[in-house]
Amino acid sequence: MRLLPSLAALALLAAGTGWWLTAPKPLPDSTFAGVTGDATHGEQVFTAAGCASCHMAPGAEGEAQRVLSGGQRFASPFGTFLAPNISPDPTYGIGGWTLAQFGNAVMRGVSPEGEHYYPAFPYSAFNKMTVQDLADLKAFMDALPPDATPSLPHEVGFPFNIRRSLGGWKLLFLRDDWVIDGTLSEPETRGRYIAEALAHCGECHTPRNLLGGLERGRWLAGAPNPSGQGTIPNITPAKLGWSEDEIVEYLTSGFTPEFDSVGGHMAHVVGNMSRLPESDRQAVAAYLKKVPASE
Repeated sequence: MRLLPSLAALALLAAGTGWWLTAPKPLPDSTFAGVTGDATHGEQVFTAAGCASCHMAPGAEGEAQRVLSGGQRFASPFGTFLAPNISPDPTYGIGGWTLAQFGNAVMRGVSPEGEHYYPAFPYSAFNKMTVQDLADLKAFMDALPPDATPSLPHEVGFPFNIRRSLGGWKLLFLRDDWVIDGTLSEPETRGRYIAEALAHCGECHTPRNLLGGLERGRWLAGAPNPSGQGTIPNITPAKLGWSEDEIVEYLTSGFTPEFDSVGGHMAHVVGNMSRLPESDRQAVAAYLKKVPASE
């Protein structure tokens, strides 16, 4: 009988440790001290990150794509995620957020209420953003049109609807180091920043394990489409045999060397890339040539 109190104490200790380990971990309070955003540069960050591509209303075109009312559906093996309203509406969007709250959401996946966000929001890439770029991004987004469309709940069943469990997912898979390391040229370094952080290319082009963690050893080697329809291509040198100039042309016009044209969600990516300086597209091309070939 004396064993029962000991087991109960161990169970309580384990539960308390697990609760502590899975707690959201916001950025230090000093992270954004004295930082001021530049909305002009923030537009470039916004474009590279593809914010409108996911958070505009379904079917939006033209300037309506900058009304970030949300509502697009993203199917996955864990359920269907619905993009929230991130317009500057103070009630239904993020208009009331401080820079620190915005930074914690984007770079740590932590909500202003202190809850974990699902990694369908690619904070596992955005956590490599510079603090200045993040402040610039917020300054630009604050000037976009507000919209009073309520965000819709995600369609995620048990046990994936237990938000606290995402703390365990972060312990296992959330990393802020670069995948491609070593000696890089200035264009390759810039391309890495765009591809691994802002444009979060690995979120779609890298295969995942059963828990949804990226298999970094197979970086950009292609993956099943999360919707269950088709595959996302391998863009390492093992399969992408294009020259750097051909990659730049694809990211500019959407046409492949075989005169095929871009389609699906990648059309939004190309649309975003085409609005960046040509030096950025050249940097991404240089980076892709640096990625190890993977079958």
